[in-house]
Amino acid sequence: MANSVLPPAMERADLVWRDGVPESARCGDVYFSRDNGLEETRYVFIGRNRLRERFAELADNRHFVVAETGFGTGLNFLAAWAEWLDCRPKDDSAILHFVSVERFPLTRSDLEKALSFWPELASQAAELIAHYPPLIQGTHRLVLAGGRIRLTLYFGDVLDAWRDLSFQADAWFLDGFAPSLNPEMWLEDAIGQIRNHSKPGTTLATFTSVGRVRRALIDAGFSMQKVPGFGRKREMLTGQLEASGADSGTAYRSTVAIIGAGIAGTTLARNLAERGVPVVLIDRADQPGAGASGNAQGALYVKLGVEYNAQTELAATALSFSQRYYRRWAGQFWHPTGLLQLASNEQEQHRQQKFLERCQYPAELLEPVDEELGSKRAGLKVTASGLWFPGSGWLEPAKACAALADHPGIQRVFGFNVRTVRSDGTGWTIESQEGQRLTAARLVIAGGHESASLNPANGKLRLKPIRGQVTCLPAENYNLPGAVICGTKYLNPAMSGIAVTGATFDLRDNNPDVTPESHQENIEQLAELLPAVMDDHGPDASELAGRVSFRCASHDYQPVAGELKDENGQEVPGAYLLTGYGSKGLTWAPLMAEYLADRITGQPLSLPEPLIRRVESSRLYPKPD
Repeated sequence: MANSVLPPAMERADLVWRDGVPESARCGDVYFSRDNGLEETRYVFIGRNRLRERFAELADNRHFVVAETGFGTGLNFLAAWAEWLDCRPKDDSAILHFVSVERFPLTRSDLEKALSFWPELASQAAELIAHYPPLIQGTHRLVLAGGRIRLTLYFGDVLDAWRDLSFQADAWFLDGFAPSLNPEMWLEDAIGQIRNHSKPGTTLATFTSVGRVRRALIDAGFSMQKVPGFGRKREMLTGQLEASGADSGTAYRSTVAIIGAGIAGTTLARNLAERGVPVVLIDRADQPGAGASGNAQGALYVKLGVEYNAQTELAATALSFSQRYYRRWAGQFWHPTGLLQLASNEQEQHRQQKFLERCQYPAELLEPVDEELGSKRAGLKVTASGLWFPGSGWLEPAKACAALADHPGIQRVFGFNVRTVRSDGTGWTIESQEGQRLTAARLVIAGGHESASLNPANGKLRLKPIRGQVTCLPAENYNLPGAVICGTKYLNPAMSGIAVTGATFDLRDNNPDVTPESHQENIEQLAELLPAVMDDHGPDASELAGRVSFRCASHDYQPVAGELKDENGQEVPGAYLLTGYGSKGLTWAPLMAEYLADRITGQPLSLPEPLIRRVESSRLYPKPD
């Protein structure tokens, strides 16, 4: 990363517009043909990879992976998307995965301008622009066309992308600028990585016909040939690895049992069901969202680290993904009011100051605000500076869990108190306290703080319950904000005459009952954080309503998602763990579900390797002395 920007911000594409065509001022090359960029894409990449034929022949419940070396304006991606929908018009569960890298991404406005030239792609372009991620380093998963299209967009260096991402391509678009103008794109290391991410029968096409590129691809194992190029370009290259006759994109249709119908279990159940995987969703309560996900309101937020390391990247990626994910339920259980994270004390003021000195984020993700602007954004007078997150807000968690679990591909089994889970080597049997039995090919434990007691593997998982009591404030007695405000406590806008604040953080308290003492703690800390909220005539703490739940936290307060492993690091075949969300469950859940569904179905992974290591289950076991 050049010194012109601080992490995680990206150096943006520097465009020059000539006759309506964008050029890179940095590389001196056009993003698409001046003659007809869309027709060139169709000729070079769609046609020479035989995508229409291969899309049409792909069996239902399969996936197809196209990988690309330079995202640019997204024109190639939109063209592939349009061909996919045209060749597979029925609403089946086959998925097109598109994996692409961009070192110098376009801004949203430049992207919109560039794609306006292709009215035939207007609907796809509008959806891409609406879901376009903030320009921060790392991996961004975009779920489009109702889940039928999944774009994995890596902002950063191409070699880093191919080292960190996990996928096997069926076809390659070797795009980017001419090798002489952008030589790093065509290093032998990059071509070696392209080979590593290819399977028998993988095809490729590229505009270029440069000899050293052709020779490097031959050395990597591709059979290459020169063919006529598009328009004024005399020649181009196509290639293929030797085919094995194997079907592309293995399907996964066996039943997955998920224990736990909180936000972790229901987001995964919905994700799998929308991919065509049958799910059995199990919970001991009589409805989803009855545990830690059952509060009336919950905030969508994270606390980003001062240093942009893997932990901070995971949090920022999860926040951005969750904001996009919940958008389809806006006005139902998702309320994108924005969120103000206050520098509520001297320590937090110092932390936020260091954060702003060392990091640079796009304003669409967060921006610093002083007291005056913070008060205006939140709709309530605040007495400290802070960070404004315009895309965040609050949810109705129990309502979210119920909506997510409502899908014909999800069999809901409630009132089922799990006693044992056991494997016979080919699948799993889940038995209740009453002797009822359920079977499934694979098992996911998403039982919150009870996950450790359900673990069928050897070893004790380092998971702990944390008691949290929230307090319901009557709107008539308090001055409430129009956006979420958080600091030492959080406060939501009013809903149906009340606003939820809290929660307590009680590590060594297992009392499941609401107590006046916890209400008093919430009220006193809220009064210190937001004096403007309080009314001298408010009710006594003993008169307030509230709720107690037990959040599940890992020893390092990071989420857990992936294959279940035992204390020796050995995988438990067909078993997965999804838990440890703590107080950030609403933010963690969508991305962790997307990643684990990728894992279960064998599709390209939405997390890069450094972030996968942060969420794997083996870290939950104490290391031997």
